[in-house]
Amino acid sequence: MAAYDDRAGTPDGAAAAPAEKPGLSPQARQAVLVVLLGAILAFLDSTVVNVALRHLSLDFDTSLDTVQWVVTSYLLALAAVIPLSAWAARRYGPRRLYAWSLAVFTLASALCGIATSAEMLIGFRILQGIGGGLMMPVGQMILVRAAGPQGLARVMSAIGVPMVLTPVFGPTIGGLLLDHAGWEWIFWINVPIGLLALYLTVRLLPRDVTEEAGPLDAIGLFLVSVGVVGVTYGLARAGQQGDLLAADVLLPFLVGLFLTAAFVLRALRVEHPLLDLRLYRNKMFSAASFATFAMGAAIFGGMILMPLYYQVVRHEDAVATGLLLAPQGIGAAVAMWLSGRLFEKIGSLTAVIGGAICVAATVPFVLITSGSSYWLLSLAMVARGFGIGMAGMPAMTAAFRALEPAQVGDATPQLNMLQRVGGSMGTALFVVVLQQHLDDAGARPAQQASGFGTTFVWVLAAAVVATLPAVLMTALERRAAREAAGVPDDTGTEARSAV
Repeated sequence: MAAYDDRAGTPDGAAAAPAEKPGLSPQARQAVLVVLLGAILAFLDSTVVNVALRHLSLDFDTSLDTVQWVVTSYLLALAAVIPLSAWAARRYGPRRLYAWSLAVFTLASALCGIATSAEMLIGFRILQGIGGGLMMPVGQMILVRAAGPQGLARVMSAIGVPMVLTPVFGPTIGGLLLDHAGWEWIFWINVPIGLLALYLTVRLLPRDVTEEAGPLDAIGLFLVSVGVVGVTYGLARAGQQGDLLAADVLLPFLVGLFLTAAFVLRALRVEHPLLDLRLYRNKMFSAASFATFAMGAAIFGGMILMPLYYQVVRHEDAVATGLLLAPQGIGAAVAMWLSGRLFEKIGSLTAVIGGAICVAATVPFVLITSGSSYWLLSLAMVARGFGIGMAGMPAMTAAFRALEPAQVGDATPQLNMLQRVGGSMGTALFVVVLQQHLDDAGARPAQQASGFGTTFVWVLAAAVVATLPAVLMTALERRAAREAAGVPDDTGTEARSAV
């Protein structure tokens, strides 16, 4: 089967730089528009609801612990269905599955807005998570196939914009809707966007080509879905409690880890596995996958700290906090737009540059105080956002470029799971570290700010670790380029030393 380009599938699985003068076909541009709308829905819904929890608790006359499941149930349902997306896309076709996932998400959003109890809302959120969990991996499959090797970097960078903007602006949008419309509109705002996306999906995307799906590995689906849910729930509880060793953290996490390990063993032995784990024999894909996981931890885990700093130490409300976070979103959006074009020229070195900027821009936050200038913090956030945007998608783009077209369906859910679990792990770790320092600080702003600075040391270390696999990816690309050009390979030690 043909690879994406004549340099993919090299002995190291590293693809050299793509052809010059890449561009997007009209079909690829239409796919970007459709998938971009779905990405906005899925990512925005993961963040905008957080600010409504107290309002929901009062409106439904129930505890915050119960209402917290409005968020948790969505994330768990989302995590549970991602592994199914590869088989379902082969069985029903990516276009049809994407349309159905949009329809389910939009219907569930409308139902959430008319919920009359917390239990009813939680049930509708599970339905919403099922739609959202299928939208992103299937949408990425559609993009990769529509763009081809030349346009891959640009479409991936475009689809990454909502990923970095929604955590910044989601709470602000949620706060404005709560103040001026009511909590129902946090969900109802999805309905017109979802209907537009559904119409464009049917109108613009080409009909599916039939593929052989093979039998569904139901046992494998059970193992990986329950396993990922267990790990995700354990990490979520760790973040809520500020304790990594609590029984209700360790038990689901360890059970989830055990079931995931059992899935790995099964997937390597059965004839028709749910997900093809043999992709990791490809060195480039393995390095890019680890980079995706590590950057998920460093980027998404670190993004939770500054909103808390503004609210806990500086006593800003949700809307003001969102505005103060805007510089990071602007920097990230600009970098996302540039990263695709830069990746076309220098490959995975883009992720190294982004990681280095992210590391350097995290240093000012290590030195943060209770009286730090908002202007200086904003400048640092622009720089950190730029690094996040530059590092975020190139790793995933490199992973796709290293594979053949038939392997993309299996790679997409795996990369999505790695990114989400990495983000959950980073969030849990940083929140636990922060909580320990805030407990000692009491209500003293100076000591609270010191706790944030100490936690950012951990974020800094995570950013350094996340940059290392990007260095390895760059070394593998250079070696592949030398081999393609017939130049004797003298960079083997370079790749090994980068590990």
